[in-house]
Amino acid sequence: MGSDIPGATGSRPDAAPLDESGAEDLLRGICFKTGPPRTVGVELEWLIHDREHPHLPVGQERLDSAVDAVRALPLSAALTSEPGGQLELSSQPAGSLMECVDTTAADLAAVRASLGAAGLAPVGLGVDPWQSPHRRLREPRYEAMEAALDRAGPAGRAMMCSSASVQVCLDAGEAEPGPLGYGRRWQLAHLLGAVLVAAFANSPFQQGRRTGWRSTRQSLWADLDPGRTLAPGTGRAPREAWAAHVLDTSVLCIRREAGPWDAPLGLTFREWIRTGSPRPPVRADLDYHLTTLFPPVRPRGHLELRMIDAQSGPDGWLVPLAVATALFDDPEAAETAYRTVKPLAETAGAAAAPRNPLWTTAAREGLADPELRAAATACFGAALPALERMGASGAVRDTVAAFTDRYVARGRCPADDLPEPGDLTDLGLLTELGLSAGPSLPADPGVQAGPAERAVRGREGLVAGPPPIPPVPPVPPRPGKAASA
Repeated sequence: MGSDIPGATGSRPDAAPLDESGAEDLLRGICFKTGPPRTVGVELEWLIHDREHPHLPVGQERLDSAVDAVRALPLSAALTSEPGGQLELSSQPAGSLMECVDTTAADLAAVRASLGAAGLAPVGLGVDPWQSPHRRLREPRYEAMEAALDRAGPAGRAMMCSSASVQVCLDAGEAEPGPLGYGRRWQLAHLLGAVLVAAFANSPFQQGRRTGWRSTRQSLWADLDPGRTLAPGTGRAPREAWAAHVLDTSVLCIRREAGPWDAPLGLTFREWIRTGSPRPPVRADLDYHLTTLFPPVRPRGHLELRMIDAQSGPDGWLVPLAVATALFDDPEAAETAYRTVKPLAETAGAAAAPRNPLWTTAAREGLADPELRAAATACFGAALPALERMGASGAVRDTVAAFTDRYVARGRCPADDLPEPGDLTDLGLLTELGLSAGPSLPADPGVQAGPAERAVRGREGLVAGPPPIPPVPPVPPRPGKAASA
């Protein structure tokens, strides 16, 4: 979600004001940095819950103490806190998928052990199924964000304080046309994105009730301020479309040395440049404005895929990371994925993601929708051999294959396996979510580790092994057509 930039309020007297053409040039230059795809990263958001009583809120002092202990760890990833107390691990750009998996798995093993010592655990669900949204951070950014998003309804607070995701970061692509060209990858991201929403939907509950959506998290994003969360309109080249979108989106806040960070209602960044009021914007203001835009695919030099729900279990996170990387960066798989999802543009229609029929169906129905199921089947089928070509380990390939067998091949998604929130007390279910019931807490970092984390620690003498394929539970009744939360 981005964090405050210390000391950068954009009001330095020596900063040169932006003009409109200069802002457009900056945006076109920084949004898509082209070249052969080489690096990959992942940002993992986690809900933090009590291991034995996940339905109960965690006290602020206890959470602060646990987070301080995590911050003291020698992690490779950057660690940040989200407004509702969620933790986010943002990996460094890695030179390969396996480098990203290995370093992230090692970080997660350390984080789980540290939180476990405090009786807490990171939980991978797209929306907290138990707690009402409660903002814990009081920075000016979040005060302004809450006030701005409240104008559109309660979805903003829920997104800020009770949602979690897996965000996959991939290079923008090559300048030339073709399977790895940035124009093709931009188009692929907005169609394949709906397939990823459906396949990894993992948030059917909110505040103790079923919402009628497989991905309640995605429904929350669609309910927010549409200018801030929509993809740019079609009909323009990616650079021009994004630059226009940024300048024509309303300013969420104007940072100040003192006083609230509010902004005139409806003031777009373009109008701010033209009027120069309440003060002329500078480059730091444009950079900050970019952190307040939340489209499903955000170009930051690289492409940030933001549409995937957080995944349950120790290794759930690596499946969307591996699948997305394979479908974008392996030329053969990228071509198959593009040909597979291109017909979905007809279903999507003219409206921008995520407020079009394709994305709405993906969030509500998951892979129960036949069109999305067929697309996911073809894409996951292309990803598996691509992962072998890319040098993915047997443990990673087995984890992706197990997910494919359990969900994609059956037209199901993780949301379909979750019982009602009140029933999430069974030891087996809690263990699968990454929690553990009972009085004893694991002191060994190897406890609760999945195959990716075991593979990392296998170099230290612990045993690595392929993931077990869990039993497929009976198919529950399909959720109804309840309105979005």
